[in-house]
Amino acid sequence: MATAPARPLAELTVRGILLGGLITVLFTAANVYAGLKVGLTFATSIPAAVMSMAILRFFRNASILENNIVQTVASAAGTLAAIVFVLPGLIMVGWWSGFPYWTTVAVCVAGGVLGVMFSVPLRRALVTGSDLPYPEGVAAAEVLKVGSSSAAGDLENARGLRVILLGALVSAGYGLLAAMKLTAGEAAKNFRIGGSASGVSGSYSMLLIGVGHLVGLSVGAAMFLGMLIAWVVLVPWFTAGADFAAGVDAVVGGAFRGQVRFVGAGTIGVAALWSLLRIVGPIVAGLRSALAASKARSGGSVLDLTERDMPIGIVGGVVLLTLAPIAWLLWSFSAGGPVQEAPLAVIGGTLGYILVVGVLIAAVCGYMAGLIGASNSPVSGVGILAVLGASLLLVAIFGHSADPARTNALIAYALFTTAIIFSIATISNDNLQDLKTGQLVGATPWKQQLALILGVVFGSLVIPLVLDLLQNTLGFVGMPGAGPNALSAPQAALISSIAKGVLGGDLDWGLVGLGAAIGVAVIVLDELLGRTGKMRLPPLAVGMGIYLPMALTLLIPIGAVIGHVYERWAKRTANPDFAQRMGVLAATGLIVGESLFGVAFAGILAWANRASPVPPNDAPLAVMGEGFEGVALWIAPLLFAGLIALLYTVTRRMVRATPPTPLAEPEIETPATYR
Repeated sequence: MATAPARPLAELTVRGILLGGLITVLFTAANVYAGLKVGLTFATSIPAAVMSMAILRFFRNASILENNIVQTVASAAGTLAAIVFVLPGLIMVGWWSGFPYWTTVAVCVAGGVLGVMFSVPLRRALVTGSDLPYPEGVAAAEVLKVGSSSAAGDLENARGLRVILLGALVSAGYGLLAAMKLTAGEAAKNFRIGGSASGVSGSYSMLLIGVGHLVGLSVGAAMFLGMLIAWVVLVPWFTAGADFAAGVDAVVGGAFRGQVRFVGAGTIGVAALWSLLRIVGPIVAGLRSALAASKARSGGSVLDLTERDMPIGIVGGVVLLTLAPIAWLLWSFSAGGPVQEAPLAVIGGTLGYILVVGVLIAAVCGYMAGLIGASNSPVSGVGILAVLGASLLLVAIFGHSADPARTNALIAYALFTTAIIFSIATISNDNLQDLKTGQLVGATPWKQQLALILGVVFGSLVIPLVLDLLQNTLGFVGMPGAGPNALSAPQAALISSIAKGVLGGDLDWGLVGLGAAIGVAVIVLDELLGRTGKMRLPPLAVGMGIYLPMALTLLIPIGAVIGHVYERWAKRTANPDFAQRMGVLAATGLIVGESLFGVAFAGILAWANRASPVPPNDAPLAVMGEGFEGVALWIAPLLFAGLIALLYTVTRRMVRATPPTPLAEPEIETPATYR
């Protein structure tokens, strides 16, 4: 007797899309804050998968494929939050006074949709046709498999969710104590060294410890090397013989912001170019494979479900249709400015630039996500290259102007163009990672690609709301009226400075060239280390170490060491994969907790200053005065280290108390078996 066909697993469901949208709000807000504070965002696939399974397990017909769609939607939106690396620059140059809601949404949606489309033909070359490790994509797939296979998987997911919450409580709790002035949030000291000067600073930020754990020892070591280059070599060199009449702090801060950061920009730019040169071959192969699949389908061939991408004709059509709203955005943004003196040349050239550079950036970010994970992909570096190209395009058309208003309008246009390209970069960075997860769990690529587009829309609706809240309360360093709690928005500051320098004609190319030379040296060193099989030193991470303030980099290597020690312990446990995931979830909790507290604190500031007091109340939660600052500085390292130790100790106890997951028995299809 013939057996009944197995019922197909639920995949792209309304329930999964809505759950993904809800998780999106959480991770988008956290990533917006983290990006503005540290200049780094975190991959949300694994925590989104854990949260999804913890909720959907209460529904009888939930499946691994539906959980995969949930994490796909949530991770896409969380990754899109990296648009904050550019958009605040429009505030810093004085072009915007806030973030126009629908304009910001449109920029994110247009660039995000292009990011999905550009990465579709890359799937075959960089996912199914390559041996790239995709560390985060593989880990997310393992989480989904374990959670869908056994009762032990349910226990692991429950404890995974518990450790995320514990990490978030620890992180937010320390942030609350710092806001109450019961402990210090940062310690810094600048000092003279003979005729020059330097400084040491550190932020007591749980978020940075979590970031360090996630990026790993190689990236942490590379950032530490970059930090040493900046503060042991470059700052003393640039401050040698300086006039210290204005004070050591002013001299050191000026040297770092005005010189060292541009050296870091040169290093980051060379690192991003190197990444591009290494993947030209896979890009071409991916396009050929996608065209071949489209030809096979049109010829009547039936592709397996796990190989069905969006048809290449639809991809091309969506790309062309998206160009029309982008052209309208560029036209309306530049209304009344110099761009409309030559609209066809400028807007037409910009559209061509977005297409060409967008494809290249999608390939670079996708490849790097496959190599070292989405969290470590060189989005910052490609942003720097994108704004350089956009600025040089405008210089070629308009030249340099002595009119500050005209120059500022062109700077704003270059930043707006870069924001669209950056949306492409952030989504392509995440897309291939999610498609790797889908490949490992048997998902249908076109359904995931549609889910990614929905994630882009969800995230785009949330991002401007969070940006406006943070800008109106905490502010950004460098903007008018920024207070002591202002977020550094480091990438936005650098990218806007580069646009100013190129279009204003005063960019110090010598500093950028010095950074490029350092980048070349680090690339050579990294390749030599790779051939010996030893720990690598990613050039982009070295550039980030040079560029970011020490307060934002010192704890990342420390977090990387803590994560490395934990990983070594995890490998010796009875269930090493679960132990490693628990470490990732604990680190994610640290990031999410501090980030969400930061957003909540911004809301508290808005409430405390609702009547526009002058001066504004920057510490509405403070219970201790300035006289307690000395004591708080002594309390901070002890409390900070104690809470970190507590989190990892409890995490290890949870791991030991969880029995190893038994290997899943092979399923036998019978007429009564429905999966």
